[in-house]
Amino acid sequence: MIDQLWLILLGFAAGVLGSMIGLGGGIIVVPVLTFLGFPPIAAASNSLFAALSNAVASTVSYSRQRRIEYSLGLKLGLLSVPGTVLGAIISSDVAPDIFKILFGFVLIASAAYIFLRKKIETKEKKVSAQMMVFAIGASFFAGIISSFFGIGGGIVFVPLMVVGMGMAMKKAAPTSQMILLFASLSGVIVHSLLGHPDFLQAGFLAIGSFIGGLVGARLSIDVKERYLQILVSVVILIAAGKLFFDSLTGESVLLGF
Repeated sequence: MIDQLWLILLGFAAGVLGSMIGLGGGIIVVPVLTFLGFPPIAAASNSLFAALSNAVASTVSYSRQRRIEYSLGLKLGLLSVPGTVLGAIISSDVAPDIFKILFGFVLIASAAYIFLRKKIETKEKKVSAQMMVFAIGASFFAGIISSFFGIGGGIVFVPLMVVGMGMAMKKAAPTSQMILLFASLSGVIVHSLLGHPDFLQAGFLAIGSFIGGLVGARLSIDVKERYLQILVSVVILIAAGKLFFDSLTGESVLLGF
């Protein structure tokens, strides 16, 4: 047990980042676990425990700051649940190399979002019926991503609320954390029923992520994020490159090259 205490530090680092930008922290946890040789199912399911813990801490902190749109968060959160069930189920059969390639693309999208986050233009707009239909589909898709990769789904929800619904970024990221409560909780339940997570490892990640969520929510008030965004984006892109490289070399070995 002692040799796994480092997972608390990993969860803390991911929790701080996840809370500040609304992505859940899985974009840090899953690549690290994958590089260390964890199977995709274990990496994703363990990471979801951290995402759930982070979402709880962040939601509590952001609610005190009155930065959460509760009605919208509840609707999108519940809409994501069916997708999380499907994502957990299909993750059982994914090959490691396929997982690495797919997650590499998710990391690239995450890096682009983090880097361009402040440039996303917010315009108040009336949410049309067409947008609500799109939001339903996007929530289901985000649920699949959440459970399949163990990242929470914030990469879909935050741009959806800012670009599609005209919500200010300072409320979109906190509201995303509330949505991730539903997405990560349902994913954790299904993954657990399927026997995917290592509960000791997941527990350590959850402890660190909870503390990181509290710290990240506090820092989000006045920290200057630009340099942090650049650094994190570069690290994530490097991680994506390594995932692609590992998947290709793995295929080469299988083919006898």
